[in-house]
Amino acid sequence: MQINLSGHHVDITDGIREAVDTKFTKVSGHHPQLGEVAITVTVDKNEQSVEAKGQYMGAPVVVQSSDKDMYAAIAAAAKKFDSALSHRKGATQSARHA
Repeated sequence: MQINLSGHHVDITDGIREAVDTKFTKVSGHHPQLGEVAITVTVDKNEQSVEAKGQYMGAPVVVQSSDKDMYAAIAAAAKKFDSALSHRKGATQSARHA
């Protein structure tokens, strides 16, 4: 899986890059068909947000998470993204069996 990481109002540090790689590599282990994920890290006045976009089994999957702590927002986005991919996978399998 290829991860495209960009920042809006924030410089991408090694710590942020490492946290994103660690969390989203686990997601790619669960869903090996996932090719590319675009992750945008945004810092506003009192809030850090992470948005993850990807294409999975022919449908776009987009999740967003916000928190006061950047690393908590990254972890929450990875969890939501994994859940959304699992939901998409279940939907395609149930349609195939119907």
